[in-house]
Amino acid sequence: MTEALLVAERLSRRFGGLSANEDVSITLERGRLHALLGPNGAGKSTCINLLSGDLAPSSGRITYKGRDITHLSAPQRSRVGIGRSYQRTNIFGGFTVLENCRLAAQSRRQRAWRLFTDACALVDTLDKAREVIAEAGLEGREDRIAGTLSHGEQRQLEIAMVLATDADVLLLDEPLAGMGSEEATRMVALLDRLRRTRAILLVEHDMDAVFAVADTITVLVNGQLLASGPPAQIRANVEVQQAYLGDEAFHV
Repeated sequence: MTEALLVAERLSRRFGGLSANEDVSITLERGRLHALLGPNGAGKSTCINLLSGDLAPSSGRITYKGRDITHLSAPQRSRVGIGRSYQRTNIFGGFTVLENCRLAAQSRRQRAWRLFTDACALVDTLDKAREVIAEAGLEGREDRIAGTLSHGEQRQLEIAMVLATDADVLLLDEPLAGMGSEEATRMVALLDRLRRTRAILLVEHDMDAVFAVADTITVLVNGQLLASGPPAQIRANVEVQQAYLGDEAFHV
């Protein structure tokens, strides 16, 4: 049984006379990975920004576990269980892998009354940091300086930091961008593991990766929903093929 965690209903975002998203509806379910595709300028970034709270919708409604969160800010949505990664890697390059994840975990385990306590003495925070490091496939790299990791490992670390915030919904913006084939294979395997217990929205241009891991694919064109369904249905959709100008990824 799947569980609907994040439900967006008829989301629209307008910038003056320009409609970046128009009546877009998406449901993210626990145990499933939902990929969001579209040509450049289709409105994918606007959509993920609306879901994360980085942008406020002009109209429409967003609920999380049945609660209306349409007007919650990005930090507020993060606190209720919605995690977000960005196109550009967002880590503390001068800190170790463990320190990065500890800081993320600490944001959910704040102790205002223990202002002068050594953060390294907070056992539950360290335990959570080590747990997500292992889950993200970085076990054994806890003491590595984040800035010295490979590009793929830095993307894994960014996801580990999102996991450290106890997020049930992961909004991942192009996590495979700039990766070689070996790193991309590791990331696809990681996404496959993570979607078993969480809901994932994946914005990605790597068609092979999307069709390998997605349960549902939604395609946007000019800010509007063109098609949504299982990968085989999307691959065979003539309108989707035309929108991508005959991109080979959509041919059987």
